[in-house]
Amino acid sequence: MLRLAVTTNAETFARVREPLADRGIAVDHLQAKERAIQLTDPDAQPDFDVGLVYPGRLMEGAAVTAGLDIPWVNGREAVLTSRNKSGVLAALDAAGIDVPRSVMLSNPVDDSVVVDAVADLSFPVVVKPNSATRGVGVAKAGDLDSLLGVVDYLDLVHDFRATGDKSYIVQEFLPDARDYRVMVVDGDCVGGVERRLPDGLADGRWKHNVHRGAEATGVDLPESHRRLAERVAAELDIPYLGVDLLETDDRLVVNETNARPTVDTAEKYDDGFYDRLADLIYETAPSE
Repeated sequence: MLRLAVTTNAETFARVREPLADRGIAVDHLQAKERAIQLTDPDAQPDFDVGLVYPGRLMEGAAVTAGLDIPWVNGREAVLTSRNKSGVLAALDAAGIDVPRSVMLSNPVDDSVVVDAVADLSFPVVVKPNSATRGVGVAKAGDLDSLLGVVDYLDLVHDFRATGDKSYIVQEFLPDARDYRVMVVDGDCVGGVERRLPDGLADGRWKHNVHRGAEATGVDLPESHRRLAERVAAELDIPYLGVDLLETDDRLVVNETNARPTVDTAEKYDDGFYDRLADLIYETAPSE
């Protein structure tokens, strides 16, 4: 069997293990965090043929994978590309793909720079770290004073010298937008989900991250959504990608992407999802 390294042992690991085993791919966990990593005389690693996604913690990833001469379905560059939200938004906008109106701030900047940067945006606005995930640190500011207050907290974080990314995004807020995560495998859309807050959480809340309590419901995606997600994956040159779309009455925009997407339950994707994923893994693995 082909031996696949997966660097998460959470939902994705548990969900893909059996379906991929049925297709001749043995899934094993490559632990890249929350452990001691021997840099000299390292411990023996499991024998892998190919990796699914490069470790999310890039520093640990470089150390853990130093002795592993394997290709990755999504390598380090794919993870870096997708994680840089500003870079993704700029690249997609340059390619003529609709994204929310956004501005990137690189600290340190004076309040006057922030004020000028958002002059063409209407409140409320969304403020988000440039490279965080799962909705961490994302806030909505209803007026300029509130925005500058949020920025004060970001300034405190960015003032810490060990903070690597000292940038953030201010973005237009799209009220009542439907939120989709669309999965693309090797250039083809293989289905997706709509993320909604359950009734008990919906009142007064607007974030739709599953890790913040939203529910992911499988949907029959319109053709326009499928083709847009495929275009995004092609533009970014990432073979295995989650594409986050926001849809209002008159717009369909790309909000973010994720090169380390959580795999949902199989019934939420198109028939043949695991066949396509297995084919991509086999294509990535070195030929014998």
